[in-house]
Amino acid sequence: MNLPAFTYVLLCAVAGMHGDDIGSRIPAPPGAIRMNVPDGSFAAYLRSLPLLPQGSAVHTYDGGLKHRQDVHAAVLDISVGHRDLQQCADAVIRLRAEYLFAQERYDEIAFDFTNRFRAEFKRWRQGERITVSGNTCTWVRTAKPDTSHEALLSYLRTVFTYAGTLSLSRELRPASHLPMAIGDVFIQGGSPGHAIIVLDLARMADGRNAFLLAQSYMPAQQIHVLRNLAQPEHGAWFIEGEDDRLRTPEWTFSWGDRKRWS
Repeated sequence: MNLPAFTYVLLCAVAGMHGDDIGSRIPAPPGAIRMNVPDGSFAAYLRSLPLLPQGSAVHTYDGGLKHRQDVHAAVLDISVGHRDLQQCADAVIRLRAEYLFAQERYDEIAFDFTNRFRAEFKRWRQGERITVSGNTCTWVRTAKPDTSHEALLSYLRTVFTYAGTLSLSRELRPASHLPMAIGDVFIQGGSPGHAIIVLDLARMADGRNAFLLAQSYMPAQQIHVLRNLAQPEHGAWFIEGEDDRLRTPEWTFSWGDRKRWS
């Protein structure tokens, strides 16, 4: 069924009054069907992420308002912290780490610093901490073992300090030659660079993918679902191949920038 653009926008607004996660608040585009995802998968986790109430503004780490309030369709109910750390690549890392933590796959939580040092959460949980001297990182046991969620957040603050788009871009594997999947990351490593994550996927009647994207930005700010300002009739959904590039409100990617977790 093909609905007029204004009808679809109205449906989105009505759903937003009642839905409290990605899958229930943001309906699939007219005529599209959401991809099936296995229970317990990263895709299922991302689709079920909780959202702040409809109409919530995006706040920065210091409690201020993000300069642009026109770029988001929804705000994830996930802490941003009180330091200017959880920016673009950090938000992608945060979501991956939170999923693995929820699955109790603690040994898989590990990320590279820009200097290629591998920061492993399993060592952090055992009481080891990372000391940095110049470009050299060393593990030192300075704390008691801690398996709490707060230990994860403490670990991530260190990762956010020393990782970024450059290190994450190296860590992910190219995926533009593969069918798009929930959890894929569009990333351009560098300074500045940017990274956004695919939160959900739906198959259009013509076979193309419609997808939702989330980002943080600079300064560190609440993770938010992006609006498609380039094609506003699609609401929050972006359409694969609709343009020669992926044009998001604050960054333009090439389709070849898509990568995936190993």
